[in-house]
Amino acid sequence: MTIAKLARPEIRALKPYAAASQIDATIRLNANEAPWTSRADRFRRPLNRYPEIRPARLRSALADRYGCGEENLLVTRGTSEGIDLLLRVFCRAGQDSMLIIAPTFSMYRHYAAVQGARVIEVETSGHDDFAVDIDALLESCDATTRLIFICSPNNPTGTSMPRDNLLRLLDARGDRSAIVVDEAYIEFAGEPSMVGLLHSYSNLIVLRTLSKALAYAGARCGSVIGPAAVIDMLDAVQAPYAMATPVVECVENALQAENLNEAEQRVSDIVAERDRLVAAIDQFSFVRKIWSSAANFFLIEVDNVEALLEQCVADKILLRYFGGSLADCIRITVGSTAENDRLLQSFESVLNTSISS
Repeated sequence: MTIAKLARPEIRALKPYAAASQIDATIRLNANEAPWTSRADRFRRPLNRYPEIRPARLRSALADRYGCGEENLLVTRGTSEGIDLLLRVFCRAGQDSMLIIAPTFSMYRHYAAVQGARVIEVETSGHDDFAVDIDALLESCDATTRLIFICSPNNPTGTSMPRDNLLRLLDARGDRSAIVVDEAYIEFAGEPSMVGLLHSYSNLIVLRTLSKALAYAGARCGSVIGPAAVIDMLDAVQAPYAMATPVVECVENALQAENLNEAEQRVSDIVAERDRLVAAIDQFSFVRKIWSSAANFFLIEVDNVEALLEQCVADKILLRYFGGSLADCIRITVGSTAENDRLLQSFESVLNTSISS
């Protein structure tokens, strides 16, 4: 039995939108398109025509990159759309629930609220490096828990869930929950993707993105990778022509071998820069703790978070503050060497101000 049975009954019965036929070398008078191109149109595929209902060449390239079958992958407008689609497919409003750890990526909760799905949270603590208690997680599930989202490496903590824990979770929940592993930052972790286990676990779904390691956040291109039956249902729910022609073409360019090789080197550079920046920030007396990170960011705890944020704003540097259980913490994204040096100067200013006062 597969997790497809967990989907909403009306979604399981849903048929994809029947769009106008798209056949090369034909006169297209069937889709209410304009017969001329704009003089601003500079793309390989003319913009007066709708894009492919689903971008076949891009889907193939992404499947090749991630090591899965094309039937196991849906191209989405970032992983955020993938999260939204999953909640709409699996969770009945007012009846079903999803489970997340806390703190984690806030969009899981956001799309659950949009869908009317109940959210179950399993708290983690910085005192034990945000380790996830798998026993507590499993005990928190109930008969309504359709989705479990695991961001690994986790945003905003930077911590990864050990593979053994992920396997235990997959085994324990079986066909009662879909386990969604969000690997937005996996390239920075030096760890193997869970995609390789897709054929061993029918309840596994993986999210991937080009926003981080490939520096294509502005293109909004992600992937949902999972059982073919689940991908088919997501496909039926996703809007037709979801991926705009300019996005498809620029991402196809990004997936060329020379660009992937460059991205791989850039990832190595970011990891090295992350380690340098962490080591430098750790020397400041007002920094209480820096958590180990497997991503392109890291989380720190400081004595006077307001003073540090105010100084950085004055120096035109933006950091991420969350509040709540992370009230004394700041998430820092690793920038270029020059940008990171400017950040260290801001830290120096905070230190000098505290000493003089």
